[in-house]
Amino acid sequence: MIKKKIESLNKNSKKELKSTQKHGRINQAFDMLLQPQFNKKSLIDPVNTLEDKWHLLPAFLKVKGLIKQHTDSFNYFVDVDLKKIVKANEKVISDVEPWFYLKYIDIQVGFPTRQDQDAINNSIAPHECRLRDLTYSAPIMVDIEYTRGKQVVRRKGVQIGRLPIMLRSNKCILFNKTETQIIRMNECPLDPGGYFIVKGTEKVILVQEQLSKNRIIVEAEPKKGLVQASVISSTHERKSKTYVLTKNAKIYLKHNSIAEDVPIVLIFKAMGFQSDQEILELIAGSDPNYQDMFAINIEECAKLKIYTQQQALEYLGARVKISRKNSELSQRRPPSEEALEVLAAIVLAHIPVENLNFRPKIIYFAIMTRRVLMAIKNPKMVDDRDYVGNKRLELAGQLLSLLFEDLFKTFNRNLKLNIDKVLKKPNRTQEFDAYNQISIHGDHITSGMIRAISTGNWSLKRFKMERAGVTHVLSRLSYISALGMMTRISSQFEKTRKISGPRALQPSQFGMLCPSDTPEGESCGLIKNLALMTHITTDNDEEPIEKLAFVLGTEDISLITGHELYAPGTYVIYLNGIILGITRFPTIFVSNFRKLRRKGQISEFISIHINHHYSSVHIASDGGRICRPLIIVENGKSKVTSQHLEALKAGKMTFDDFLKRGLVEYLDVNEENDSYISIYENKISESTTHLEIEPFTILGAVAGLIPYPHHNQSPRNTYQCAMGKQAIGAIAWNQLLRIDSLLYLMIYPQQPLVKTKTIDLIGYDKLPAGQNAIIAVMSFSGYDIEDALILNKASIDRGFGRCQVIRKYATTIKRYANGSYDRLEGPSRNEEGDVAWKYEALEEDGLAGVGEKIESGQIYINKQIPTNANDNTIATRIQQHELSWKASPMIYKSFEPGYIDKIMLTTTDSDQTLIKCLVRQTRRPELGDKFSSRHGQKGVCGLIVQQEDMPFDQNGITPDIIMNPHGFPSRMTVGKMIELLAGKAGVLSGTLQYGTAFGGSKIDDMSQILIENGYSYSGKDELTSGITGESLQAYIFFGPIYYQKLKHMVLDKMHARARGPRAILTRQPTEGRSRDGGLRLGEMERDCLIAYGASQLLLERLMLSSDAFKVDICEACGLIGYKGWCNRCKSTKDVVKLTIPYAAKLLFQELISMNIIPKLILHDEF
Repeated sequence: MIKKKIESLNKNSKKELKSTQKHGRINQAFDMLLQPQFNKKSLIDPVNTLEDKWHLLPAFLKVKGLIKQHTDSFNYFVDVDLKKIVKANEKVISDVEPWFYLKYIDIQVGFPTRQDQDAINNSIAPHECRLRDLTYSAPIMVDIEYTRGKQVVRRKGVQIGRLPIMLRSNKCILFNKTETQIIRMNECPLDPGGYFIVKGTEKVILVQEQLSKNRIIVEAEPKKGLVQASVISSTHERKSKTYVLTKNAKIYLKHNSIAEDVPIVLIFKAMGFQSDQEILELIAGSDPNYQDMFAINIEECAKLKIYTQQQALEYLGARVKISRKNSELSQRRPPSEEALEVLAAIVLAHIPVENLNFRPKIIYFAIMTRRVLMAIKNPKMVDDRDYVGNKRLELAGQLLSLLFEDLFKTFNRNLKLNIDKVLKKPNRTQEFDAYNQISIHGDHITSGMIRAISTGNWSLKRFKMERAGVTHVLSRLSYISALGMMTRISSQFEKTRKISGPRALQPSQFGMLCPSDTPEGESCGLIKNLALMTHITTDNDEEPIEKLAFVLGTEDISLITGHELYAPGTYVIYLNGIILGITRFPTIFVSNFRKLRRKGQISEFISIHINHHYSSVHIASDGGRICRPLIIVENGKSKVTSQHLEALKAGKMTFDDFLKRGLVEYLDVNEENDSYISIYENKISESTTHLEIEPFTILGAVAGLIPYPHHNQSPRNTYQCAMGKQAIGAIAWNQLLRIDSLLYLMIYPQQPLVKTKTIDLIGYDKLPAGQNAIIAVMSFSGYDIEDALILNKASIDRGFGRCQVIRKYATTIKRYANGSYDRLEGPSRNEEGDVAWKYEALEEDGLAGVGEKIESGQIYINKQIPTNANDNTIATRIQQHELSWKASPMIYKSFEPGYIDKIMLTTTDSDQTLIKCLVRQTRRPELGDKFSSRHGQKGVCGLIVQQEDMPFDQNGITPDIIMNPHGFPSRMTVGKMIELLAGKAGVLSGTLQYGTAFGGSKIDDMSQILIENGYSYSGKDELTSGITGESLQAYIFFGPIYYQKLKHMVLDKMHARARGPRAILTRQPTEGRSRDGGLRLGEMERDCLIAYGASQLLLERLMLSSDAFKVDICEACGLIGYKGWCNRCKSTKDVVKLTIPYAAKLLFQELISMNIIPKLILHDEF
């Protein structure tokens, strides 16, 4: 039977084959007619918009991206969050006088002002704050209404404190200014902004990564047989974590406010859901598998003899931990009421319970339990904590809003206490005015803000938040290091634990986080960086979305039974983790929702996606999701056409217009999972939903500098990301006006010959950090082993790699409480009137002259301090003639001589005179300085060769750098070779070539240019030896590559010492170059010497050169004596001299102090 079937099938298929072949011949003829090939394109191909669609990128970066997430978040905090916080704590009432109240009506933040008295111009620019060590902050003003006596008083613009202002936010002076206006304020137009200036230092609040709140996350540990679903509930009042977990096949609820794990059925009963039948149906539905798995829990509850709500509440009430702050006032309530309150307000706090309607919370618990059962049945149904969609990023705005809320509540509490204090006094002379109290306490908010930002410690008791290292000093090594710091994301994991999970590169990071830019070493993969076209959302209002969801056909959750909830085809709709209802037509619901979003009816940052595993629809409008823009594709065609791009180029359309017209939309990670995205336009198929704007935007700002990164081995790009931040270059356009503690400046920076589109977008070509060097890849002498480079002396003489190191030294001239003060004194002279050598740099005012050369040991600020500065015993002010001074000069300590670059005299906000002095050193490259190309190929200078000894080509060009060819094979940095080809072609054709990732100038075109100009297509040239004058035996790869000089210079590392300072306690040499320390022979070196048997060398290194010490030891009792006298034997008879390390003597004495007596038993040496 089966045989017959197969035969008939075969016959049919042969027939079909013949007919298709016949048709095929005819079709082919038609196809030939239909396909006039022109430039390999057919007539029906879409018009190619590939070339121009990257113009959406600069348009996007104008409104979002790179630094904008910091400023957006801060603007949201200042404009929206502040008002919400004040609204939540708007009234201050007094316990003493019932008629008194104080109400905040409105709050606003002004523009930054100076705090100096009698200032003519009140506004202040950030640059002045940097120079004068001030805080760039603006006043916080409130409008208040309060009672004074019998009448109600309103006051506007009452200052309650000052808020540090983020640069380039909408409260900053630089906001919306033109380039010329910014330059007039001595600020750099390319400076990213997004940081704060606190006490003169630039502080960044790094982006913090956290697990998302209010979402169920199911985890399983198969070894322990543990499955748990956890939710971090977060509301304005409290944060708490609720677990539903399994213990030996039974399910329990675990929460911090309940002393022990409680069976889950008991919780349902306590919430007033008493029937076992209903509980079973709500959790298991009509699925017998789940019913069997869950039945044991119902028995567990029955074993405890708990059947009614009252019994369950009493059981819970006995186990609830109650935090009674005001226990004296309120009478003790019965435990069942306590339990009810805990269930309503603390467990799963993010789900509201109105009028004790527990229904939404019951269903939420049921779904959590159901998810646990699903994970037990199918272990694959667990969530991934490291998935980017389960993460939220906390920005400056959110952190500041938590901080401000904490400070504002404390401020109000103190205000209330003080008002109560005043109102308690029965006989007051004048009418009580609360306004005076506010002005007294104005400083708490200001100092709290400044302290948190300058130390980086966010310790908020209210939210149980203890976090250190939130802020960092903005690294100003180069323009790129500052930019890279602004896009950095720090994770909450400990660096010490060797866990690979969070460090791994997640597929969901595509387009959101840069795959290359992460440090190597202990924090590898825990510190990430944002990609180029990303934006981090801020919170959106939930109410309108909720209404919209019901309009689009959601059924309210309170009316649903378990049977309906788990019916096939029913999808639960969540809004930010709270259940709204169910729908039976999820795809229609979602597509309608998206249509409204593309029309601009709701915010473009709200995302919606379907999760088919859990049959649920998730709508997210919370802040901290990473999203990125993509072009919408419908019916296999991109909605962005060339007309739109022409309008964009002409400046008729902006990026927002593309959003409003529904051509481009933002997708977050979860919704991206719900889409089918094409990377290139010619790969679009029928089912494609979106199109990438540009593929190179998966890289971040720092990795974007690398030319041809897609031709390199991946770790090399990661190395370059770390080194690009250490390259010396131009920092900002105002770099010569800045007074930073350490500035590295390159003297002749050049923009790279081989650029990328990222370089144009971030303005790296305007503030570059490197120089184009001619490279020859060949072996030259033996000084280029292990990546060492050979430099051409003539290139160095012409300024290759020359840089300036500028250091700041500062001091203050103080006035003391008793009337004495510091002063500056001119150089002291001898009898002949000559100035001593160490005062040579000084002028008559006691400060070094600008432009003077200063050497180690010379004085540059001759400050003197009063001898009795802290002497407050004298009641009257000290008379002028009683003052006496002692010298406290500032002495230059560096090994290399420097030049005084600038001296600045100013006052700080506390009216002390501040003197800052800049010392400049100009350095040329020397042996041991570190260089690197843009491909992670780092090397130190191994030899500097005279130009006449260098090889040269037919045109007499000598290379600037000779690089050893062994750097290529094992490292596979092919991008570096292509960069050389493209750079050479660019030089010959007089154009800048592009090496953008996944694109860039093609090798064939580059080789063509080389051939047209009479060079070899491979970039190799015939070189002549400069030493022998003969042609070299091989053709040499020869051309320009962009090289960076890194900040590691041998001058700053070099260290040696003979005798020098010692530590006081152990009398051993100090450690560290800065303290002129010794060179330690460590444990491992000691082991080597022992293995050699070099005992005398060991003795010398470990004792004689370190801390040899002569002691007197009594042979009779073995204790240490003193000056030939043994104190225990009371004699000098047996005392002998001995040399031991001082540390050993110290150990013996410390042991004696603890009642342990070490005795030295001595033998003769020979």
